[in-house]
Amino acid sequence: MAHAAPAPGRARRVGTTGLSGLPDVFSARTHRVASVAMPVVLGLVYGYWAAANRRSGGEITGWNLLFGFVTAAAFMVLYVAVRWVSSRVIREVHAVLWAAFGGGAFGFLYSQAGNTALRSSAMGLAIGAACFVVLFYRYYTHEDAQGHRR
Repeated sequence: MAHAAPAPGRARRVGTTGLSGLPDVFSARTHRVASVAMPVVLGLVYGYWAAANRRSGGEITGWNLLFGFVTAAAFMVLYVAVRWVSSRVIREVHAVLWAAFGGGAFGFLYSQAGNTALRSSAMGLAIGAACFVVLFYRYYTHEDAQGHRR
């Protein structure tokens, strides 16, 4: 069965978002809450993971808790900063920012497991390079040359 193509210049349906015209499932309030909750949840998970790696299955101490919360706070601040800056730059820099963040975060976690700084740096660079390739491809295929997302 053939369907007619939408006429250019016609208004989109109410309740749709983006150029795809797909319905927006969540309200604006839900998006605002998620934009605050996401860094907090990711930061707490990251801080717990770093603290668990550092103690290597030993007992939980006050210093270990402090390390976890400081790591979580640093992760949250960096995540929000990268998210804010990356939305304002071209796709190449956008991919580099997220790749550097991902590679650095992985390298730090890897170093807390007792590995050498050289090996942790190499692993962080490898993960960052893989992230860059994936993210550059995604941004290249979902943005035009001026950086407008499709």
